[in-house]
Amino acid sequence: MTVHEFLDLLIRWVHLIAGIMWIGNSMLFNWLDRNLEKAAGRENEVGYEGKMWMVHSGGFYEVEKRQLSPGQMPKTLHWFKWQNFSAWASGIALLIVVYYLNGGAYLIDPSVRALGLPQAIALSVLSLVLPFTVYHFMWRTIGKSAPTVAGLVSIGALLTVTYALTQMFSGRAAYLHVGVLLGTVMTGNVWMVIVPSQRKLVAATESGQEQDYALNQRAKQRSIHNNYMTFPLLFIMLSNHFPGTYSHPLNWLVLFVLMFGGAGVRHFMNIRYSLKSTAAWLGPIVAILVVSTALLFGLTARPAVATPPPSTTALTPDKPKVAFAQVNTIIQARCTSCHSAKPTEPMFPVAPTGVMFDSPEQIVILAPRIKDRAVVTRTMPFINKTGMADDERELLGRWVDEGAHGP
Repeated sequence: MTVHEFLDLLIRWVHLIAGIMWIGNSMLFNWLDRNLEKAAGRENEVGYEGKMWMVHSGGFYEVEKRQLSPGQMPKTLHWFKWQNFSAWASGIALLIVVYYLNGGAYLIDPSVRALGLPQAIALSVLSLVLPFTVYHFMWRTIGKSAPTVAGLVSIGALLTVTYALTQMFSGRAAYLHVGVLLGTVMTGNVWMVIVPSQRKLVAATESGQEQDYALNQRAKQRSIHNNYMTFPLLFIMLSNHFPGTYSHPLNWLVLFVLMFGGAGVRHFMNIRYSLKSTAAWLGPIVAILVVSTALLFGLTARPAVATPPPSTTALTPDKPKVAFAQVNTIIQARCTSCHSAKPTEPMFPVAPTGVMFDSPEQIVILAPRIKDRAVVTRTMPFINKTGMADDERELLGRWVDEGAHGP
């Protein structure tokens, strides 16, 4: 195992654990807020917001939420903040290890835009810092008096940034950068608004002063933003496993539909307990169906592309079947530098996902996957690093359609 591979493994593991803890805490507290009940006789008690009983791990838990009176501070107070910082910091470390190192192999796709590594890294950093700065400034100004306007501008800006990123980087890197941007915004909300508001709240209570309600509202507003960004962020964390999304010609639109759909599902989860009638459920259900239909269309309806001119090697129906020797020649020239027992590509010391084409049997058994990745989605070879030509893709696809026969 190389040092680079070890760092990738270690940081990714930390990122996963921290992310589970952070998002798990967030979802738990949102669920608690929606399910608290007023105890009989305490409905008008000042500062009392409700409580609940839960059973878990062999015992019962009584949880109560309240606003403390001035001077009424408990001896021990638990904070939930370091999980967020750990998730964000490990995510930034992963961005550096996976996308900046290795010559920016995952970051730069010459077929999208021919960038040098320093230029690509500079654009990467700028694409995170500038949108976050604009978001934070806007919600500290316009967001105070016109939150609806600020919200619409934020959504429009996110769409614009998503599109711009897909025009600069590889599809996979573009998706990842949108995720890092959302994570950076969420972390900025925690450390620049929510935690400072909590500190002032604690300080006021300890000193015997009344709490500033505006601080609570400001923190709650940013907490709601984070709540709706959670599901889109979770998808983006998994998106590198689904090249059919980030390799789509309209990958920016696919991502936006997925993010909008994820936020819509989160909204439905937030309001479902307040829906008291069947009619009230109809709107969210219709919205989910519309989003699902749009998503299905976005993933399956690939825009027509110009058919490349026929070459001297292109096959026609009056020609004989594709010989396995032709297929093997293409595979050995275009694929085995990465997909073999001993890869020659320095970026991949071992075959990615264990896929190897060292023998005819391995090639034949993986024929459907070859067609999907090299012919249908055209996501292999990786950023077409080995230069697979259109007529070679056509030949591979025809071989599979003819039954993927061996030698």
